[in-house]
Amino acid sequence: MFKPTSIKEAISLWQLKNSIPASEAHEVGLQFQWPPIEKMDSSLARLVECRKLSLSTNLIDRISGLGTLKNLKVLELSRNKIGTLIGIEVLENTLEELIVSYNYIEKLHPIDTMKALKVFNVSNNLVKDWVDFNLMATIKLESLSFLGNPLQERFADDGLVYKMEVRKRLPNLKYLDGDQLKKNSYI
Repeated sequence: MFKPTSIKEAISLWQLKNSIPASEAHEVGLQFQWPPIEKMDSSLARLVECRKLSLSTNLIDRISGLGTLKNLKVLELSRNKIGTLIGIEVLENTLEELIVSYNYIEKLHPIDTMKALKVFNVSNNLVKDWVDFNLMATIKLESLSFLGNPLQERFADDGLVYKMEVRKRLPNLKYLDGDQLKKNSYI
């Protein structure tokens, strides 16, 4: 069995490949590590100028270590083993785009604290009720990808009802599942 790649090791490998200090980089991609990263930790603090961070396609099971990333605008955590969004709230004033598709997320709290969030991809997770969905009504989302969640799949036979329900709950949304929503329309 392989020992997981640590964040510190992944950052060192990234620096070697990109010939730039990670502390100066605006975009850092730590996706597809082999062996996979299993834990986010304080080594992420080295990414002081990072605006876009990808940790997709690893085996991370919870969000942590982000508190010092004051410039982070885009965070990609797709295709991991994440079960909760707890840990993301430390980026509530800066994060504009969060991609957590293909994980195991059932509850959306603390998404309601994310003041700057505009784009949220939570497709192919385990969100199953409107109570969690409604948490997004308190933020200024422009684009939401929600396909593949049990809540959305209940409307598989009638996509129009799904869009109307989403529009009612998120009236300022501009894009839903890749489709542009018409202003002042139910769909």
